[in-house]
Parts: sequence; structure tokens; C-alpha cells
Amino acid sequence: MASEDTRFLIHGGFDWKEIDKAIDAGKRGRKLRGASTISQQTAKNVFLFPARSWVRKAFEAYYTLGIELIWGKERIMEVYLNVAEMGRGIYGAEAAAQELFIKPASKLTPRESALIAASLPNPMKRKANRPSSYVSSRASSIERMMGMIEVPKWLVKQPAKK
Repeated sequence: MASEDTRFLIHGGFDWKEIDKAIDAGKRGRKLRGASTISQQTAKNVFLFPARSWVRKAFEAYYTLGIELIWGKERIMEVYLNVAEMGRGIYGAEAAAQELFIKPASKLTPRESALIAASLPNPMKRKANRPSSYVSSRASSIERMMGMIEVPKWLVKQPAKK
């Protein structure tokens, strides 16, 4: 969340602030930037084809609304973490942890998690286990953001009552 979609927990599938920023950047002639949320990326990765087109974006919006209504945030995050490409032939956080750091995802340090996140959206070019100065710097920024995200109580699993 800290690297891909900081408002994931509070938006309904679309981050209108980021969309506005992307449109504004385009109008100013700046490099196009992404504004897709984790929900949108999950919809694309699970239900759609990778090509870029307005038709695909329309279907992506449709599926995004559906998964936001039906799955909820925890399930969306779970699916995203299991289908995101995190290296050549590496899909999901668990596979990335095993392949890149030789340990289960549950044992990753915050730094290792941030390095994997920093390699997205181009993990074939940006290596988490052999980070360039860019990836290392981005990982440091992500670590700082990780400390600033406030997770709502409803999302945190409570211990079972005895």
C-alpha cells in the first residue's frame, strides 16, 4: 500500500486525487503517470488482458466496482498480493520472498518488503535482491510511508476471545 496506493483503505476503488494529478500532468505535457489503484490492478490482473486501450479500461472500471462491492479490502489485497508479477515468472508476494530472499513472506523484514515494492511496476528491470541506487532510494521512501499509514481497526485481525 505504501508504494502503490496509499489511500487504498479509504477509496472505493478509484483514487480521484491521483487521477486528477495524472490528468493535470498530461495537460502540462509531462510524462504520463499511472493512477491505477490496487483494486484496479487486481481487476486487470485477474479478469482482463494486458493490452492498453480505452475498452480494457472500461472493463477494468466495471470489474473494479464489482470487486470493491463483493470482496472488500482484505480480500482485494490478498488477491493482489497473490497475482502481482514480482519478477520474471514470479507471481505473488510469497513466491517473490522465496525466490528473492530465500525465506517466507511472513519473515521478510520491512526493508526487504520495501525493496520488493520498490521494484514494481517493472520487476524485470528493477531488482529487489540486487537494488540499484534508484530502487534502494525508493525502498527507503516506502519504508517511511509504511510507518505513516494508519490501518483502521476493522482491518486488523483481533485475537480470538477465550
